[in-house]
Amino acid sequence: MPDDKTVCNTKKIRKGKLNHRFYSKNNNEKNRIAVAIATLSLTVICFSVVISVYSGIYLIGFLTFAITLSIAAPFFDIPSLKKSGRIIYYSSLFLTEKPKNGVVKIHGGTLFDYWFVIDRKMNGKQRTDFIIQQYLEGLLSLMEEHKNDKQMRVRGTSYIINERTAEKMGFEILETDLLQKAIITYNYFNILISNSIAKNKLAFPNLSKTKTFEAEIGRLVQRKEYIERLHKSMKRSY
Repeated sequence: MPDDKTVCNTKKIRKGKLNHRFYSKNNNEKNRIAVAIATLSLTVICFSVVISVYSGIYLIGFLTFAITLSIAAPFFDIPSLKKSGRIIYYSSLFLTEKPKNGVVKIHGGTLFDYWFVIDRKMNGKQRTDFIIQQYLEGLLSLMEEHKNDKQMRVRGTSYIINERTAEKMGFEILETDLLQKAIITYNYFNILISNSIAKNKLAFPNLSKTKTFEAEIGRLVQRKEYIERLHKSMKRSY
């Protein structure tokens, strides 16, 4: 059984408040942020529509609308999904969907989370190490909560995690399905901004490295010692 401190920390993570500036704000502040993002997005879209009409190049308006929507969407979707319980935080940059059919889908932090969580004073390497540390912290919390569900499968898609490291942690590498590839491609500019924040410079993501990782909880628990060592190493480095 986990001790009282572990239970307390897990509850804080599940509430999504651990080192996350957005969730520490009151409702008025959150609403102001939402209004500001919506206003900026609509302004960009309207401006692009005007350019499209006057230039006769309607593709400009269509592409701007799609790109703007993909960038702004996480700032509305993630808080809403968290509030409804459909998204669960296990660390500030590690989210999961509710388990379904014996599978829990995991996600790294979105652009929304990167914006409100990552310390601007960190350099590129510190930010990257921090992100990986948060992934590992979230994974350990997820493992602790579901340690008795040995056959539950954990599945996620990432272009960040090294294949060799993932295999050492207990994951097997799968080919990413076409739907997931399409979603990632659509969100390219969203991912570009997130990757640039992570590296603290303009950094184009290599989506060809995108892989899907999957493992049973029992398999991960067997590799827990290795994951904990890696987590501690990442935490020391930033």
